[in-house]
Amino acid sequence: LVSLQVMKMKLARAAGLLFLLQHAVAIDPTSAWSTDEPFANVTGSLDDHGVCQCSVYLPDTTFPVLKVERLEILSQTLSVKFDQELSKVSQYTKAIEIYEQKILNLTLKVEAMEKTSISYTELDFQLVKLEIAEMEKLVTQLKGSLTGSNVIVEQLYVEIKNLSLMVTELESLDKNNILAIRRQVVALQNKLEACERERNQTSGSMPHFPPGSCNHGGISNVSQPYVIQLNWRGFSYKYGAWGRDYSPLTPEKDLFWIAPLNTDGRYLEYYRLYSSYDDLLLYKNAKEYRVQYGEGSGTAVYKNYMYFNAHGSRDMSKLDLNTNTVVLRKTLPGAAYSNRFSYAGVSWQDMDFAVDENGLWVIYSTEASTGNIVISRLNETTLEVLDTWQTKQYKPSVSNAFIVCGVLYATRPVNTRKEEIFYTYDTNTGKEGRVSIVINKVMETIQSINYNPGDQKLYVYNDAYLLLYNLFFQSLPLS
Repeated sequence: LVSLQVMKMKLARAAGLLFLLQHAVAIDPTSAWSTDEPFANVTGSLDDHGVCQCSVYLPDTTFPVLKVERLEILSQTLSVKFDQELSKVSQYTKAIEIYEQKILNLTLKVEAMEKTSISYTELDFQLVKLEIAEMEKLVTQLKGSLTGSNVIVEQLYVEIKNLSLMVTELESLDKNNILAIRRQVVALQNKLEACERERNQTSGSMPHFPPGSCNHGGISNVSQPYVIQLNWRGFSYKYGAWGRDYSPLTPEKDLFWIAPLNTDGRYLEYYRLYSSYDDLLLYKNAKEYRVQYGEGSGTAVYKNYMYFNAHGSRDMSKLDLNTNTVVLRKTLPGAAYSNRFSYAGVSWQDMDFAVDENGLWVIYSTEASTGNIVISRLNETTLEVLDTWQTKQYKPSVSNAFIVCGVLYATRPVNTRKEEIFYTYDTNTGKEGRVSIVINKVMETIQSINYNPGDQKLYVYNDAYLLLYNLFFQSLPLS
């Protein structure tokens, strides 16, 4: 605007000069180009040397036509430029008024975001950012097209910049973790809907058996996986185990444990305990401990004690979770160790501890069994072997196994997203069986499966993710 005022002043001066010149010619035309007296007589004088000296004044008899033409052209050019700039100013004034209203609306939105902790979403932030970017682009064009400084445009630019910084700060702070909580709420709602659909589909056909009861005919189906979370140590810790402690006298007690192995997939060094399911989901109130050293993903917890294979040996270790001390270490007779007969795709799991309605078990192989699965029931107090069963199923051809009501269930991979329970061995009758129950999984390899009789669920460690499955049982055949 300042430059436009200067331009107007120059144009006015030029027009005034032209007017005066034309006026002078109109008043006294003879003074400019009279030809009656092309020259006049003047008086001279002699100098000291006798030389005559005189001064002659010659009038300018030529009218400055070229100057006037240039002045007229310049006047026309300035007039056109002035009209163009004036038109731009009019357009920009209207645009500024529109965007001033938009800034006001955005300011109100930002104030609402600041006052209300749950009224905005990630999409809101993106929309606001797009509007701010559009306004910033326009103001930048304004600054480039107007010569000189303009206070209004500069203030508008600063205001838009401040608004952009404010929105970015609001999005980055997110002190109450609103967006993450909303995503979790949506995920939980989807799970609830899936659970409701599953309940409606199965409630009419699947009989219910109370936890701890074995008055059924075995597993008939497995639910879809519930992805609880990634283990607390991260995606690199693909091997490990997790579950919920089972105590027959207090089956409702909550004690969740997570025992990821180190990244080598062999050493058990750290584990965590959570006293409630909510604490587990929110990663809070965790008790973390170190143990030296367990081996493999065959860990199990029973009556507040953790059982695992002692590193580099055929010894079984019993760890008191109250004191984090190994209270008992005992050799499992004849057991193969040091990755001799581990599960398919899972190294260092020579011993796999299991818990069911009858107590504590260990699944392993021996040289005498030529690598076939051996099942032993243990005394949880002394770790003495109470009874042993030999199967005909080769352990390295099985991906994992668990025990429910004295029946061993073995799994094998179907593809990268499905596992199949294909083999059973009933220790109550000594009979083997073949079944086909498909289990969906979220990652390729299952490292461990732990069954909890208190809630009849499978706790699965799947390539660093913690999965949970519901089991469905069939009725006993009518005699």
